[in-house]
Amino acid sequence: MNRELMSTIVALSTPRGRGALAVIRLSGPDAIAIAKKMSGLDEVDPRHATLTKLISHDQILDQVLLTCFPAPHSLTGEAVVEISCHGSPAVVRSIVDATLALGAVLAGPGEFTLRALTNGKINLAQAEAIRDLIAAQTDAAVQQASRQLNGELSSALGPFKEKLVEAIVLLESALEFVEDDIPAPRANEIDRDLAAIAAGVQKLKRSYSAGRLLQEGIKVAITGRPNVGKSSVFNRLVERERAIVTDIPGTTRDTLSEAIDLEGIPVILTDTAGLRDTDDPVEALGVSRSRAAVKQADAIWLVFEAHVGKTEEDLALAEQIGDRLIWVANKSDLGEFEGEALAASAVSEGGTDILMGWIVRQFETTYETPLANERHAPDLEACRKAIYRANETLTNASVPVDLACVDLYDALDRIGRITGRTAPDEVIQRVFADFCIGK
Repeated sequence: MNRELMSTIVALSTPRGRGALAVIRLSGPDAIAIAKKMSGLDEVDPRHATLTKLISHDQILDQVLLTCFPAPHSLTGEAVVEISCHGSPAVVRSIVDATLALGAVLAGPGEFTLRALTNGKINLAQAEAIRDLIAAQTDAAVQQASRQLNGELSSALGPFKEKLVEAIVLLESALEFVEDDIPAPRANEIDRDLAAIAAGVQKLKRSYSAGRLLQEGIKVAITGRPNVGKSSVFNRLVERERAIVTDIPGTTRDTLSEAIDLEGIPVILTDTAGLRDTDDPVEALGVSRSRAAVKQADAIWLVFEAHVGKTEEDLALAEQIGDRLIWVANKSDLGEFEGEALAASAVSEGGTDILMGWIVRQFETTYETPLANERHAPDLEACRKAIYRANETLTNASVPVDLACVDLYDALDRIGRITGRTAPDEVIQRVFADFCIGK
């Protein structure tokens, strides 16, 4: 904590390596003093870029744009300086070394964002959104992280928190003044409020599935009997001849994975070896890997030939796969399949449009702010259960009302853990462990 409050940190905030420009950032009580010392300027105009030279030991390091943000009006809440210099690694190193010589210390991973959190500029959910935004690889992931960074998750949790506080105040008032029972209409209102909060929390938690897939990508395994066209479908979707295709059953001997961007949605497709019993040791190894890929997939497309229909072998495979199974009727150009399946054709124009449409639909959610962080889902579930226990207590005349207050405080604490208001230090440390340095 002393380091957070007293030191001035410095780091390169743009990617390492040679480039046209680089941005070096300082934050802390001595940030502006260090900038003045290096530039020789007596005063700097706040929040305006100043073209100046940086000097160390009578040597000009570079001509830079210097922008100063006095506390508390900065991204961290501390005095912040941003130095836009030429992107030579040697120039960057010389400027950083000069700041270190003047008392700055190298920033740790995510330390600028951590200071913003400490100084109340952002909450923990927004800090996580910054990390997710940096890691986002598709348009959909960027949009999801941006919404959370703008506080939509916090705004969604706000009404839940307010209603919980209202319920706690009423219950504690009743405990304080025993002779004053809660009026029946007010008691009914508490009951309705708690039920609505529990339902809202559950709805938000369910959005985690879509939110997680937006960040990590939906894993789709393409499986089925040999020679039903799995690799052809795979090649069509990735838009290149990634897998070898022949008329010989068992051509695919191993799993092939490819990441694609489908309307801003990350998709990881895996082409698998045909699932069948075989004496060929190489093919058997491929089948084993295919079964492992199927187990790890979010969805399994079981491919069969539309004009042939589902064979006994197809049905046996479906029974082995169990849930997450989606039937895909391939070679629909040769004949339609009358039954429940996604139609596909690897040889006709638009033959995989239905498959791609199915993927897009998996991300449809009625909630505007899907969760993407696995840390949030358990806390929301614990919050819902605590509210449920409190409601059960309030409807049982033989159970003390103060037990309901304990559960409601627990529910309130779980919401606080998401925003960081009541999150323990180990949770915060875990959140910032994989941040990049300079952010």
